[in-house]
Amino acid sequence: MLQSQYLTANEYFSMVMPMPRKMSFSPENDSRLLQALGSLNQISSAINRIGPDDVASSEVTLQLIVESAIRVVQGVTAVIYTYDNILDKFEKESRVFAGIMDRYSSINREVPDDAPRPGGIGMRAITQRRSVISYEEPDLDIHPFHAQLGVKAVAGYPLIVADQTVGVLYLYLYKKREFSRMELLMLDNFVNQAAMAIYHSRRMTDVRKDLARKEDELNQLHRAGMLISSRLELEETLESILQLALEMTNAQYGIFRLVDKSGQALITRAIAGEHLALPMKEALPLNSNSVMGWVARNRQPLLISDLEDDPWSKIYYPFDAKLEMRSELAIPLINASGRLEGVLNLESPAIGAFNENDSHMLQSLATYAVTAIQEVRLLDALQEASQLLLTESCKNMLNHLAITACDLLNASASAIWSLKGNKLVLESSNGGHQHGDQIPVSGSLTGQAILDKAPVVTHDISSDTRFQRPDLAKTQNWSRALIVPLLDGDENLPLGAFSVYSASDDPGRFAESDWDKKVLTFLAQYATLAFRNEARQEALRSAQEQRAVAETFAAVGDIASNLLHHLNNKVGTIPVRVQSIEDKCRSSLDNDDYLVNNLTEIERCAMDAMQTVRDNLSHLRPIRLEPVYVAARIVDAINTANLPPTVRVQTEGLDHLPVVTAGGQSLTFVFTNLIENASHAMQGEGTILVQACTKGNWVEICITDSGPGILPDLHDRIFELNFSGRTRPGKLGFGLWWVKTLMTRLGGSITVESDGKSGTTFILRLPRAEGIQ
Repeated sequence: MLQSQYLTANEYFSMVMPMPRKMSFSPENDSRLLQALGSLNQISSAINRIGPDDVASSEVTLQLIVESAIRVVQGVTAVIYTYDNILDKFEKESRVFAGIMDRYSSINREVPDDAPRPGGIGMRAITQRRSVISYEEPDLDIHPFHAQLGVKAVAGYPLIVADQTVGVLYLYLYKKREFSRMELLMLDNFVNQAAMAIYHSRRMTDVRKDLARKEDELNQLHRAGMLISSRLELEETLESILQLALEMTNAQYGIFRLVDKSGQALITRAIAGEHLALPMKEALPLNSNSVMGWVARNRQPLLISDLEDDPWSKIYYPFDAKLEMRSELAIPLINASGRLEGVLNLESPAIGAFNENDSHMLQSLATYAVTAIQEVRLLDALQEASQLLLTESCKNMLNHLAITACDLLNASASAIWSLKGNKLVLESSNGGHQHGDQIPVSGSLTGQAILDKAPVVTHDISSDTRFQRPDLAKTQNWSRALIVPLLDGDENLPLGAFSVYSASDDPGRFAESDWDKKVLTFLAQYATLAFRNEARQEALRSAQEQRAVAETFAAVGDIASNLLHHLNNKVGTIPVRVQSIEDKCRSSLDNDDYLVNNLTEIERCAMDAMQTVRDNLSHLRPIRLEPVYVAARIVDAINTANLPPTVRVQTEGLDHLPVVTAGGQSLTFVFTNLIENASHAMQGEGTILVQACTKGNWVEICITDSGPGILPDLHDRIFELNFSGRTRPGKLGFGLWWVKTLMTRLGGSITVESDGKSGTTFILRLPRAEGIQ
């Protein structure tokens, strides 16, 4: 026969409760035990139903506990009072009861006055953390209210969970007897359940309050974000942030200081508070002995409950000379780059006016503030750049952008490069690089941004083999770099690159920030606009100059034609008259060699003069533009030029050049002039290199000599009309001005490159002829 799988009450309690050997169970006790077990299950189920939004469930659970207690111990009143550990006192409004006192309440219609006494049974149970029974404590008396109702004995049980006292369970016995061992043992279980119910209810209440507080904070921060984003001026934005901070923390006074451009001081930008008499608004050095200085240096929030406590009393810097402050809350504003933007400081004349929640709220607001400050500063910088773009030269604009990049990104240095062939040439810098520095595109860190057409970041320049100037990184103490390409047009054609560098001792981490990549990309776009604007202005100037020159030469051409006609009439008669003298004075000439020779020389000089005038004045006439083969004109110029045998001319890239639009004779004259100039610069000995290539819609020709070079300061002056007084026989003596004028008339351009030490290169650009290969 199988044994029963169910346990009797005796068997169950012998397993779960230590009982004296003499204790036995009767049928009446069995019934009460089963009733108690059922109550415990009900209580546990009620506790599990308590949720964050169910305030009533905890009260119902406590009521269920006291009602269960009076069923286990008959003839009693059960009362529960909750206890606040922080305030160290009972919560009178929490009273829950059941039992004989119900009859008293229904008759008297009033709330029983049995609040726990400071030296009563309940407080002793809490202090000693054990159950207290009145007849075991001779020095304790029963509460007067219950004594009047005939209570003979009282048991007080502390309700303890997680080492915290959450309340006391009182049981008032009206018969003159002691609590039985069984009753006390069962009450121990009710005590644990009651404690858990109160603890769980409080936790749910705290959760509910936290959720409500978080929701309120999120609403406040959302409103703060809306208000901040609607401000356009920095001062207005800072004032809005400060006012929001006061509202969110119930503070009375506040001050907003931002770091100045030197990074050495905090400058007051906004201040708020009532009845301000002498606010201390002067600049505050970061290394000063002050609370805001401490926060700025340590980059940590600081909550001070009492400013008279050490060490704060020694470093407190008064908010107002006429006001006494006792508590302070200061938050550093640090952007995504790690740069310190400033400090937001709140103060109050009350002790302990701020708490950790205020600190957390203010830190969240500081994040919005930093974003707003960055956006306003960027907007101001872009507005200023837009204005300068219309009024300043490309060089000045690039210099301004280089300085702005360092300011916005907290960088130690910056550089703007232009792409020229397979090299990057420095156009502007703010620290570190020198004007004219060049680096190759291939294999360089900056060139990588050009090739990838995307930002490039390195966190350790010294170990990055792509960085071409390790010596500069060492002397400047650079560690990180951020580089973005300058891209033009829808096809993203690279024009150059914009780089910024950060020193190792800087707190900034711009290389890790997407915000900094966006900022530098914005500035790079303005640099691209500066380059494009310069190119367009140059094209406009060139077109205007070409038009002016064409109009001038049209007028001069008419004068030249008239002059040539008159010269031809006058000088052209000289050979005729010489011939007439020879015919009429033949007998005299036969006997006078001197006269013959002079007449012959006069005739020759007259013919040469006429030819020279025709050759030079022909350039003053309008040029008929037509398709011209550059290679043929270069060969003609080399053959025409008066070069000594010690000068060699080498050519590269002349084959397969496209046809250009030009005047053939004028182009030959330009090449001849430059080749002869190069020969004279080398003092008749050396090598002249003529290179040509195609770049887009242009053909570029470079003529390089191995002479001493031309100083950079003279690069513009050499093309002036009166720069050189040196002339050669048969030439007008206008020098490179004439060459530049002809190039302008041909629709092209000419520039010079030289370091003034070794060699000179003249770069000519001519437009390709459309539709002709």
